[in-house]
Amino acid sequence: MRKIVSTKEAPAAIGPYSQGNIFGNLLFTSGQIPINPSSGEIVGKTIEEQTEQVFKNVKAILEEAGSSLDKVLKTTVFIKNMDDFAAMNGIYAKYFKEGVLPSRSAVEVARLPKDVLVEIETIAYV
Repeated sequence: MRKIVSTKEAPAAIGPYSQGNIFGNLLFTSGQIPINPSSGEIVGKTIEEQTEQVFKNVKAILEEAGSSLDKVLKTTVFIKNMDDFAAMNGIYAKYFKEGVLPSRSAVEVARLPKDVLVEIETIAYV
């Protein structure tokens, strides 16, 4: 049975999708971009600033679903410029503890919603 996850602590969906879906004991989050959920504005001009906001949004959805960053099994990172990967990775590393690092894919893309620099989606257990 599927359960939809929604929280005001993360940006509302800007299309026909949910912030997250729980199926069984797995949570699938939609890709999060660096939007401030209160203002609806993009946060930051740098990859570091934008990655920080993305993780605030991801964390809010995980917590609403009864999960946490420690329970993330897989991430997919969509990045506008692979030259920014090391800087993004420095912020990314702050959010995951050694010993519980998720699997990850990273893909450079031509364009992201609202022309942001990074988008991250996760699969976690609840």
